[in-house]
Amino acid sequence: MTISLSDLGKRFNRDWIFRRLTYKFSVGNSYALIGPNGSGKSTLLQVIGGALFFNEGTLQYTNASQQIIKDEWVYQQVSFTAPYLELIEEMTGQELLDFHHSFKPFFTGKNSSSILEEVGLSNAAHKQIRYYSSGMKQRLKLAQSFFCNTSVLLLDEPCTNLDQDGIELYHRLLSLYTKDRIVIIASNDLVEYKFCQQQLLLSDFKGN
Repeated sequence: MTISLSDLGKRFNRDWIFRRLTYKFSVGNSYALIGPNGSGKSTLLQVIGGALFFNEGTLQYTNASQQIIKDEWVYQQVSFTAPYLELIEEMTGQELLDFHHSFKPFFTGKNSSSILEEVGLSNAAHKQIRYYSSGMKQRLKLAQSFFCNTSVLLLDEPCTNLDQDGIELYHRLLSLYTKDRIVIIASNDLVEYKFCQQQLLLSDFKGN
């Protein structure tokens, strides 16, 4: 699996967020999108994940057989965690994971109960998410992403609202569930991306 960006550009109204961005992400590697606030880290992550359209250039997903993956099927390859992505708060934690599993399978041998136990939420499995603390919600978001059998893992500020135990959980998930995936992290916090093999400074691609 590779994700290839060629002269990629994204603007809001007349303002270019980034422009002339050419880069290749390959499976088995981890990447940090870094830069000052407003440099386009989250925007680029959403473009890569198919949540936002870009305005110029090309973005192409290619599978191991060098076949181009059609845009409408990219979502099957991607797991995404971000502070601005909301959970369905009327559901319980277990209901949410079961619902998620219905259209994006977990890794072999994993189910909602075992996943909730692994992220420290087994005691809240049948509690509505509206009653979760912010840290518990973030653990559930990480669970949704890390345990899905996808080739691409996109993480935007993944330690948001996590205490020290939560951060240690995040690092443990990284060590166990990122092999043979493309991992892309948008962050300015070294705790979140220090393990990444490559860094992409978004301020190098400011549009004009």
